[in-house]
Amino acid sequence: MKENKETQWSTVITPRDKLLALDWREIWRYRDMFVLFVERAFRTAYKQTILGPLWFIITPVLSVIVYVTVFGGVAKIPTDGVPPVLFYLLGISVWGYFASCLNSTSNSFVSNADIFGKVYFPRIIMPMVAVTTNLLTFAIQLAIFFAFYIYYAATGTELSIHWQVILFPFLMLLLALMAMGFGMIFSSMTTKYRDLQVMLGKIVSLWVYVTPVIYPMSMVTNPKLHLAMSLNPVTPVMEAIKFSLLGQGQFSWLWLAYSTLVTVVLLLVGLVLFNKVQKSFMDTV
Repeated sequence: MKENKETQWSTVITPRDKLLALDWREIWRYRDMFVLFVERAFRTAYKQTILGPLWFIITPVLSVIVYVTVFGGVAKIPTDGVPPVLFYLLGISVWGYFASCLNSTSNSFVSNADIFGKVYFPRIIMPMVAVTTNLLTFAIQLAIFFAFYIYYAATGTELSIHWQVILFPFLMLLLALMAMGFGMIFSSMTTKYRDLQVMLGKIVSLWVYVTPVIYPMSMVTNPKLHLAMSLNPVTPVMEAIKFSLLGQGQFSWLWLAYSTLVTVVLLLVGLVLFNKVQKSFMDTV
């Protein structure tokens, strides 16, 4: 008789027992897949379009033209001495990165259900892909901002960069993680409640108006309204970025600490919900 040999498996895939579990070694093992997904997302962003990657440049430029015309020319909203083009371009680029990360991350389960059902890899990779892909777009828009910045500086416009500019990478990371936390929470809930995705779109479209993107915080003179807007976790980060690059804005370590705390809480809650839902989301998505 032949002996029955027990099958030896090289990898065993099991649900996470700990809802806060995050296996960085496993994520590192799948780094090639992460890079592949980033390349795919970037290449397909404007696939089968006439202008292709030029849309990465055209979109913010057209938005700035509209903002300068409507808010600067018609509504006469001040920019506190900063050239309107620089003021709006920086605000649009930073807010656009946050909003894009939030919207992309919130679709992690629903938009990738087909892939999740066929291939195993750490599901947390998809929110990370969304954040990274949008970072590439933001880098292009930031390059446009600096091109205009150099032009205005060369033509004699007084511009001031504060030492807090060294915090710029941290501030952008904070926005990315904040959007990722929010996105994972919504992504976990939209597996059952699809209308939440529509609600998120409405929230993001209104959120920009309670964030100092198209106007400076100096316009908000009512103390209660100023406090309410400062409680928006994006506001302290946006103001710090404007202060560091344009010399306009309100930099506060206290409010940045508040935004950091909110980001940590969102990430923890998002990770718990994400790990909980990924065990059975294929049954409901």
